Amino acid sequence: MAEKSRGPQHGARSKLSSSPRSKTTVNEKIKDFEEGEKALIKVEPSVQDGRPHMRFHGETVTVTGKRGQSYEVKFMDGDTEKQLQVPPVHLQKRE
Repeated sequence: MAEKSRGPQHGARSKLSSSPRSKTTVNEKIKDFEEGEKALIKVEPSVQDGRPHMRFHGETVTVTGKRGQSYEVKFMDGDTEKQLQVPPVHLQKRE
């Protein structure tokens, strides 16, 4: 018997679900971040474009620049420094 395939969103049902009453606003899609600012990766389930992998959900990142409409962010994943390009809708300002 063949084994069932597991895609990149396997096991993310609770993380990728939102209230039917919630709606992504325009302000969330055009947030501004300054270089060197800290942010949090929070995957917005209703927006599929530019969604980072679910293993990075909840990571605190440092904004290093802007590329197009997305932001370049860096963070440490164990001993490895990683760099991603994430749209502002998937980032949340950290106080």
